[in-house]
Amino acid sequence: MFPGGIVELLKQVVTSWQVIVVTVVFILYVFIVNYTARSYHRPRTVKKISVKTKKPKPAESPGKAASSNSNDELGLEEK
Repeated sequence: MFPGGIVELLKQVVTSWQVIVVTVVFILYVFIVNYTARSYHRPRTVKKISVKTKKPKPAESPGKAASSNSNDELGLEEK
């Protein structure tokens, strides 16, 4: 497939100390970045739940309920 010279050259490049050191440093860098990303948590925001008590509406008289129209139900006012 490759002549013997190219295979020998690739073997020397892969086993050189510079390539090995750079590879180890790169792997350590990736581990540190992943560890930091997993350990970092944003502080949780505390949502304040406001409990508003609704005032009970007074009971309507039967005569008033019969006279209400669609504008009253929608909360519209005539001008």
